[in-house]
Amino acid sequence: MSENSEAPGPGAMPGSTAPGSTTPGPQPEPLLFFGTTWVDHGGGYGLRRVGAAVGSLAAAVAACFVLRFAFQGLEIADVGNLVGILVVLMFAICSAIAFRKTWEGFSRRPADPAREANLRGLKTIGFVGSLIAYFLRTFKEAPGEQLRRTEYETALARYAKRRSARTGNPAARKTTKGKRPKRK
Repeated sequence: MSENSEAPGPGAMPGSTAPGSTTPGPQPEPLLFFGTTWVDHGGGYGLRRVGAAVGSLAAAVAACFVLRFAFQGLEIADVGNLVGILVVLMFAICSAIAFRKTWEGFSRRPADPAREANLRGLKTIGFVGSLIAYFLRTFKEAPGEQLRRTEYETALARYAKRRSARTGNPAARKTTKGKRPKRK
């Protein structure tokens, strides 16, 4: 979340300008494939959600075919049943972990970024789980929209509170504290 930036961030999509981007104050953080269209659901937001759902499902299906071909390669190499079972279990467990972590990442920031960095390898192996989580989340909202909306609304409220506390000319206020008496 950028507090006082004048333009949308580097991930903004063309045609997805931030509302009020010429005014000072917090600006919404762009989402991958959505830019800042999630703020007011304009600029083809619905079509982008459909495209994200179709794209992530197609990528998950293609990934399953690639994994199937890899498993067939193991069968052709005749490595044994134990290795085949271990490979299937590894992808299943890694996909479940990747799904859960991706799903949690849509609604809250990670508490421990170092731990998330350590799980990056597992999430890479279980990329099918991440793709399915992305696919399922597009039925509710743009993935990550809830988190970004909450942060954006909080930043707007803080900004409005700071701005309202600073209204008026401080030099015009009459206070007796800290003033010296007039000399005669």
